[in-house]
Amino acid sequence: MTAIPGRRGVNAALLLLSVAPPVAAQSRAPLTGRTTIEPPAMTDILVLENGRIWTNDPDRPEARGLVIQGDRIAIVITDENAVPLDETPHTRRIDLGGRRVVPGFNDAHTHFIEGGFALLAPDLVTSDTPEELVRRLAEYAAGLPAGRWIDLAAAWDHQRWPGHPLPSRALIDSVTPDNPVWIRRPDGHIGLANSRALELAGITRETPDPPGGQIDRDPGTGEPTGILRDASELIAAAIPPVSEEAIREALESALAHAARLGVTSVQDMCYDYGPGAIRLLQEHARAGTLTARVYCRTSLDDWENAASMGVTAGYGDAWVRVGSLKEFADGALGSSTAYMFEPYADDPENRGLLGAVMQPTDTFFARAAGADRAHLQLSIHAIGDAAISLVLDQLEKIRDENPVWDRRWRIEHAQHMARKDFARMAELGAIASVQPYHAIDDGRWAERKIGPERARTTYAFRSFLDAGVPLALGTDWPVAPLDPWATIYAAVTRRTLAGAHPGGWVPEEKIALEEALRAYTSGSAHAEFAEGEKGRLAPEYYADLVVLSEDPFVVAPERLGQIESVLTIVGGRVVYSALAGEEE
Repeated sequence: MTAIPGRRGVNAALLLLSVAPPVAAQSRAPLTGRTTIEPPAMTDILVLENGRIWTNDPDRPEARGLVIQGDRIAIVITDENAVPLDETPHTRRIDLGGRRVVPGFNDAHTHFIEGGFALLAPDLVTSDTPEELVRRLAEYAAGLPAGRWIDLAAAWDHQRWPGHPLPSRALIDSVTPDNPVWIRRPDGHIGLANSRALELAGITRETPDPPGGQIDRDPGTGEPTGILRDASELIAAAIPPVSEEAIREALESALAHAARLGVTSVQDMCYDYGPGAIRLLQEHARAGTLTARVYCRTSLDDWENAASMGVTAGYGDAWVRVGSLKEFADGALGSSTAYMFEPYADDPENRGLLGAVMQPTDTFFARAAGADRAHLQLSIHAIGDAAISLVLDQLEKIRDENPVWDRRWRIEHAQHMARKDFARMAELGAIASVQPYHAIDDGRWAERKIGPERARTTYAFRSFLDAGVPLALGTDWPVAPLDPWATIYAAVTRRTLAGAHPGGWVPEEKIALEEALRAYTSGSAHAEFAEGEKGRLAPEYYADLVVLSEDPFVVAPERLGQIESVLTIVGGRVVYSALAGEEE
């Protein structure tokens, strides 16, 4: 959900250094190319034994051990095929002690480096009052040199505050007199600038609203309040570029966090920090320090550059791949910028904001149809019911005009559905790339904004599956926690964070544990054209897996969020371990 328009528009030619051609989605042959992590030698054998393994393979759903050769699974051990293995100097054994094992989690929607920065940033977003936000911001600013920008994502959430008042520059000016400030709400579609930041960006009462965005203004004076909605590009030009050293630190922090949580693949908005971020991923891959596989999304407005380079969906190698294009059809619910058919219940004059590329829709259609003809995947952010419906209209036109291919269109978030559009998504084969944690977070206040009737088809995971819509789970980290078990807990229980719905908010939209696990593994792999390589623990698949602290098939649903990874393996290598005697 996080949107950083000022950092978009990355030239695809700059992103393709050292990226290899794609391999067909169903192929189980190793992906090849120059950007390759040094895998374990093919003579290296890792044996995992005495486990309870959920393989996600319908032909062999349960197993008790795995034999990993190099970076792939060679044998799945069951009671039927238990044979002794010859010991060699290259054989290593790990006794799982009866622990549950699942395929590595594949997060279908992240802002990975932004998440790394969030790990390193001060905690402002948990402030439960405006006054607490001011106190924490003042404490942070006091340690900075004069003139240093305070540029923070996920820094405030007015939905946490009594009465839900929007902040203004007047709230924070007095504690940040020497530092320009640009701090965003977690969804990234609304931010707060102090007076110094507005001055440096040249934003005044005469500044027009940008296409698809809005500058909030004082009703009496017309002066900007400091709140910008889907208009961050107005500020971004004034903010100094982030250093390569800072990006490197954020990436390394994010990789360590992912490994600890059992996240072995991410599908990322790689445009957030430009081509330098892609090159950094490739550098880590070559050095053998990239501990999560990355499928990068770039910007739809750059599709012609990508196509001219021969990029298609899934272009890349085992570790860094591209070929999916992101665009924004609207904003977000918490910012009241998600584009709805009917006005907001708490704001009768507002239906949200339609993205600039949709004004007119001919602009979106021309870019999207061209990208589709070039076999580039479309990943379209659409949250409001009207925005989703409008995107589906355009996709239907593209389907009718363009040659058939394995498109795997994606609606990112797909949060507030019109009932008529479930069947349309299924008929188009469009994937619902959803983030269940948003349901238990937003569920605290969503009905206040959209009313009870629209809430019935909000975060509608059960309805998607029942309609035959493919489901891919993710987090939108750092908008929500990267922890897969927080996401699974949300999908299975729908118990809101405030505790108001112990039986689940809109409980008919719960999904079963196994459905959630599939959507987080093979479902996400399908969404990135990698279901022949990832998402199952089966022969010839990558040895990407997680050993768990507790068995999710045994614990009570309300305890799912407490499960942890105790061992994470990516490509046959241990990248995180909390098991005694096992080192990374």
